[in-house]
Amino acid sequence: MSAPSNPAAFDDLIHAPVRLRICASLAPVQWVEFAQLRDALGIADSVLSKHLKQLVDAHYAHIERFAKGGRSHVRVALTLGGRRAYVGHVSALRAMLDSEL
Repeated sequence: MSAPSNPAAFDDLIHAPVRLRICASLAPVQWVEFAQLRDALGIADSVLSKHLKQLVDAHYAHIERFAKGGRSHVRVALTLGGRRAYVGHVSALRAMLDSEL
């Protein structure tokens, strides 16, 4: 019997409400522009920057700066490790809920 590829593991870093929402927003996409993510979450630039820095420092997210139409843009993506951590965290939350029923 093989081990699951993303074992359930509660992750304190991801569990913070804003970071959990960031990961949930990034998980289904390859990347998203900073402004789109900020608007979708309804938070200030500074709040998003602070939480993204923590995810980047943990190697859960990657930030890329690029130019488009002569303007500077920033896009954000989950790393492979970040996706694994997020999926494991969601699995752990589901397991907690299932054990309560």
